[in-house]
Amino acid sequence: MRVIGIDPGYGRVGWGVVEGERHELASRAWGCIETAKESPIPARILEVWRELNRLLEAWSPDGMAIETLYFSKNVTTAMQVAEVRGVIRLAAAERDLPVAEYTPNHIKQAVTGSGRAEKRQVQEMVRRVLALDELPRPDDAADALACAVCHLHRTR
Repeated sequence: MRVIGIDPGYGRVGWGVVEGERHELASRAWGCIETAKESPIPARILEVWRELNRLLEAWSPDGMAIETLYFSKNVTTAMQVAEVRGVIRLAAAERDLPVAEYTPNHIKQAVTGSGRAEKRQVQEMVRRVLALDELPRPDDAADALACAVCHLHRTR
């Protein structure tokens, strides 16, 4: 099974493609969709939608795993991230791609065994589980890989 994990954000959307065969998981690719701060909001959202569609076309995943939005003190930022999540879900719906959502604590629990793990611990476990030579960077991409790993652990 091939899963694309998504760590939604406004300026940067982390993504990671992970494949699972039996008890072995392997990363295929990861990165970030970054939008320019000076671009108008509709242009940034459109850029995320276009880039995500390009990734979905290139990798043909069997499913998508998204980190849920947790409440932010900055309501404006939370609203903007919610808009981005909407176009991410739209891109999946256009392909009839099943979507699973996981809280940050659930992802940490699945990857490290502790829902209170620090970011560095999550990155290190992602590196180990996927047999990577280095920690995946940037952080948003590592979080997306962790989300995909969480989903594959849940569906096995």
